[in-house]
Amino acid sequence: MAVLLAAPGAIAQVPALSDAPLKTIFGDKFQVSVAVNDDQAKNIDKDGAAVIRHHFNSIVPENVLKCSMIHPEKDRYFWDDADAYVKFGEENGMTIIGHCLVWHYFLPEWFARDDKGNYVSADELKSRMRDHIHTTVGRYKGRIKGWDVVNEAISADGRYCNTPYYEILGEEYIPLAFQYAHEADPNAELYINDFGMNEPGRRDAYVRIINDLKRRGLRVDGIGMQGHMGMDYPDLDDYERSIEAFAATGCKVMITEWDMTALPSLTNTATIDMKVDDNIAINPYVNGLDEDVDKHWNSRMDAFFSMFLRHADAIDRVTVWGLSDATSWRNDWPVTGRTDYPVYFDRNLRMKPFLKKLSDYHKTKK
Repeated sequence: MAVLLAAPGAIAQVPALSDAPLKTIFGDKFQVSVAVNDDQAKNIDKDGAAVIRHHFNSIVPENVLKCSMIHPEKDRYFWDDADAYVKFGEENGMTIIGHCLVWHYFLPEWFARDDKGNYVSADELKSRMRDHIHTTVGRYKGRIKGWDVVNEAISADGRYCNTPYYEILGEEYIPLAFQYAHEADPNAELYINDFGMNEPGRRDAYVRIINDLKRRGLRVDGIGMQGHMGMDYPDLDDYERSIEAFAATGCKVMITEWDMTALPSLTNTATIDMKVDDNIAINPYVNGLDEDVDKHWNSRMDAFFSMFLRHADAIDRVTVWGLSDATSWRNDWPVTGRTDYPVYFDRNLRMKPFLKKLSDYHKTKK
């Protein structure tokens, strides 16, 4: 059992604290970033918070800045958890990222509907968007470096997702969101973010969107390529082509939400009443990965991280989505209770072999 820290920055018997800081080894290549949960930001998870301070120079919040979390009712904002997140980053000299302003998930029911449950008018939704963005960005003006302004707007085939924003405002909701965010903090960097960015249809659509925003004179600084991966997806060559395509727009490329599930995909068959108990097909690695699976996982993670290093001239930030296997959202998706192994540190806060090997190699080159 790990010894709890007596004070911030103190060294406890946590394996990851004995490793050279990732931010020191790779910080000259890109920002070394991690998604932070509420317990870590508030130092409730003391060991986790210590590892974040030791290894990372940039943080992103998992949930606390999403719309339904901070704006649950039309006339009520809740800031406690978001304030704690920003304070944690400031106290530790980290680059603080805001995630996210416009997303159809984590959107409270009231936001796009009237009292009768019908969609509000275009003018009303614009007003609500502007208020939410101005209030949120304005509260952290000069403190949060950059914002994921729009999240997950495009389908794999390149069409706009049928979200409330799109159904009410059409394609204009994206330029409006960027306009409002820039008004609220003219110095903040502004990003657009999505998953499956290796898909040609989605890739080409975002290149068009970014170029259109620039033609309009709107600020757009970066494109976030979510890295939710599996053992057989995405194809490395496709992903690399997308890095190159997005870099060609002149925007910073950011690897966001990076994790790699070691579990078989259930997205087409999972239901909310599925049980993981004694179901090897759903939850095959309760007691740890098989040796061959572990080697394959580490090999793929090594290949992608090495790709990011090759493109460090274009990539500004690499964000792993969660600190350890124990705290990753992947354990509970798409079925609650599964045991997964998707990120840099294991359940005992030991660095995974692929990252240890890369760290040792690049440390010797400095």
